[in-house]
Amino acid sequence: MTSADLAPATGAADLLASLASRGWTLAVAESLTGGLVTARLVAVPGASAVLRGGVTAYATDVKASVLGVDAELLAERGAVDPEVARQMAQGVRRLLGADVGLATTGVAGPAPQDGKAPGLVHVAVASPGRTEVAELHLDGDRAAVREATVGHLLTLARAVVTG
Repeated sequence: MTSADLAPATGAADLLASLASRGWTLAVAESLTGGLVTARLVAVPGASAVLRGGVTAYATDVKASVLGVDAELLAERGAVDPEVARQMAQGVRRLLGADVGLATTGVAGPAPQDGKAPGLVHVAVASPGRTEVAELHLDGDRAAVREATVGHLLTLARAVVTG
């Protein structure tokens, strides 16, 4: 196991502990990560006390029909957009009745998507009274971009929850 393997697992445990200490629950909406965030979370013993569930909204229309992302926004800007990430996080929070919602959307590569370069990622955290979105420009192959996205999102989520 490398330090890269440990960082997201540690981040997941830290986030879950922070949420549990506040009595908060969590929901996850994923696109490019395809379930990796949720997998990291459920790998932590006791995750069921906090994690409500996850939605992998890989297809653009699912972001609208399931998560409630504005269809006009998706048509105008595409799925890789900071406002889409924000609406995904808020939508999964509502959908699953959680205190905090997380979201990932971006281009894992290797090819561009809708004119957006591989490695362009938006992550969002929606908590009571606050939603934060971060734009990432990540290097590496498809697997590296997806793994780095998980780590960045978990770090942002912990900062929002503890901030």
